[in-house]
Amino acid sequence: MQEGEHRDLMMAAIAAEGEAHAALLAGDAHAAAAAYALAVERYRGSWALAPPKSYGRLVGLLKAAVLGGTARPAAEEVRAALAGDPDAAGSPVASYVLAVAALIVGDDNAVAPLADVMEPRGGAFERTATALRALAARDGEAYAAAAAAIADDFAGRDEHLTGVAIADTAIMLEIVARERGLAAGLESPLVVLP
Repeated sequence: MQEGEHRDLMMAAIAAEGEAHAALLAGDAHAAAAAYALAVERYRGSWALAPPKSYGRLVGLLKAAVLGGTARPAAEEVRAALAGDPDAAGSPVASYVLAVAALIVGDDNAVAPLADVMEPRGGAFERTATALRALAARDGEAYAAAAAAIADDFAGRDEHLTGVAIADTAIMLEIVARERGLAAGLESPLVVLP
């Protein structure tokens, strides 16, 4: 990754996200929300300065926003940021963040084609694509199975991006699912909903 302010901001965003995760796991919702808001701000700054196709910054932004309680404006921001981006259409990472954003704003028909771009990458992308597709179809059983597989994957990891052992993708999906009455009620020490 190229050195520069965009990288510094991304590292600062990851650090803030780690603080937020730790606060969430400790049951301090107020501190968690404040740290997630800071992470969103720093991911936004990093995205603005980053080289093209740095879609991971938008994933971080949206995930922190969902966990911090500001999902809708962040989803709209992500969709606007990627509108007309010719590289986004073929990117599994861009497709991931756009699929989550589509669910948040209620554009369910957009989700399956985006999941189709994610799926061939396999692994975590395939599991998440399955969960997103199930949420768009309002298939609670399929979603619950996919969400459990995502949580299990995080539980089996030796390293986590922020240094905090947490299934943040599963939490994000559970928050989105809860809005639809489809939460799986995952039982894991790594899955704590705000």
